[in-house]
Amino acid sequence: MIVAVTGSSGLLGRAIVDALMAAGHEVRGIDTVPARTAVTSHLTADLTDFGEMVMALKGADVVVHGAAIPRPTGRTATDVFSTNIALAYNAVEACVVLGIRRLIYASSFSVLGFPFFVKPIDIHYLPVDEAHPNAPQDAYALSKTLGEDIIDAAVRRGALDAVSLRMPWIQSAETFLREVGPRRAGKDSGRDLWSYIDARDAAAAFLAAVEGKTTGHVRLFLSAADTYSETPTADLIQAAFGNLPLKKPLPGHAAVIDTDAARAAIGFVPKHSWREYQ
Repeated sequence: MIVAVTGSSGLLGRAIVDALMAAGHEVRGIDTVPARTAVTSHLTADLTDFGEMVMALKGADVVVHGAAIPRPTGRTATDVFSTNIALAYNAVEACVVLGIRRLIYASSFSVLGFPFFVKPIDIHYLPVDEAHPNAPQDAYALSKTLGEDIIDAAVRRGALDAVSLRMPWIQSAETFLREVGPRRAGKDSGRDLWSYIDARDAAAAFLAAVEGKTTGHVRLFLSAADTYSETPTADLIQAAFGNLPLKKPLPGHAAVIDTDAARAAIGFVPKHSWREYQ
């Protein structure tokens, strides 16, 4: 297939491109900066412009939409929200105009309200799953939640089938100690739900979603199988949330994001852990 990947030069985008190329697909990378990994073809484009989005996606069989401002820090809230919404709307509507029937969306576990909330999130239970209520507060979380709503609108019209993959903090062996190391030792680590995913596992999920046969709009949480903490999960939960209801046991360092739905829908099984990084 010809797969167009927006945001192809970022950490997630590069991993997705690598997975798609290894699987034999023709990959068109699209970003505001040059390609940073081997790709069939690359376009430098401003995808907040609808016309440029249409031209960039033309001829693709599947679209992976990963382009976004990845956090509400270092930019104004208005910039984060308006950019991400424009990108999501343009990607969806370009697919509709061009007759591209399958879209995979890089959503975020931040639809729950984590980690950039102002007022503490009313978490109902752990591990969280797709049934847990969304509670976005910040511009980034809201943009990801409304991005899923934009997809819903197109799916209701019968225009496409889509998968939204809700990911926590994306990491690699090169980034983990630098980015997560200081964070996990601080009191704010619970804001992340101590969650992360290796970029290779995230990319494998995108590949599976691209090649999958799901219909409608399927929302799926992804996560590593473990937390990023060296403290047992039960102790983390008790310290941060007290006697919170558990929907299933969380032994050892088990993750607090449930990925059973992703396993059932696209065969997602995380294979990589920070504990294996050298």
